[in-house]
Amino acid sequence: MTPFDVLGFAAGSQLTDDDIRAAWRRIAAATHPDRADGGDPDAFAAAAAAYTALRTAAGRREALAEIGDLAGNREASQPVPGLTEPRAWVTVWLTGRIRHGRPLRLALRLMSAATAAALAVASVGWQPSSPAVGTGALTWLVLTAGRDLASARRD
Repeated sequence: MTPFDVLGFAAGSQLTDDDIRAAWRRIAAATHPDRADGGDPDAFAAAAAAYTALRTAAGRREALAEIGDLAGNREASQPVPGLTEPRAWVTVWLTGRIRHGRPLRLALRLMSAATAAALAVASVGWQPSSPAVGTGALTWLVLTAGRDLASARRD
């Protein structure tokens, strides 16, 4: 189930913060574990997670992007006829994942990592530990950029 389903909305509908808050309060009042009947802790936890994901416009956009990844950006993971060289295949695959993901956010992450590494080296000069600074910035980029790439799952 998507966060929209949990709160009783259709994905992609034009929702406001107030709509999300009202749905959350309605569900929380009916399922809270502190109720006299014990509530429904599982439904409450699911609604709390959905509210956390959808409470802002940016969160709703992120959730819609995730739904799009799960629903069908499969062309990024499908083989391209005529590409037999592994390097060409990886290039097409990665390009598709970037194009169908969030390329602007990925570019901002890349610029942030490069800037941080360059500023660190520029501030103290080249040191024996300078490659470690670059490696740390690259590690941060790899660990955080996965959210900005389209899904590569095959169903």
